[in-house]
Amino acid sequence: MIYLLDTHVFLWAIIDPERLSEKAGTVIEDDENIIFVSAISLWEISLKYALGKFNLIGLEPSDLIGQAKGLGFDLMPLSPESATNNYKLNADWHKDPFDRMLIWQAIQQDITLISKDEDINKYKSAGLKVIW
Repeated sequence: MIYLLDTHVFLWAIIDPERLSEKAGTVIEDDENIIFVSAISLWEISLKYALGKFNLIGLEPSDLIGQAKGLGFDLMPLSPESATNNYKLNADWHKDPFDRMLIWQAIQQDITLISKDEDINKYKSAGLKVIW
């Protein structure tokens, strides 16, 4: 199966894997699965790191691509189509543009988002598949 990591799940997979749920850890570790990290997450981390909101414990945002690839994750770019069609995500339980774009990417590409964020579950009614 194909999965997209929410930003916090990506960071936990790198820095603090014991915070992952048993199900999330099993899915991430299964070599049969394709696990994506979105460019949106990398942008969010970089921005929040610059603002002092993230401590990457000895890493810098520029290290995260190598970390992702080292864990066998694939990188998902932001396509112009996803960027311009994001307005079609009518549900608005999240005002955070990073979360909204990750949700939209997962819906548009029909892949499952791995997230602990309970508000994200509300987007199932908009077509989102999510596990934790």
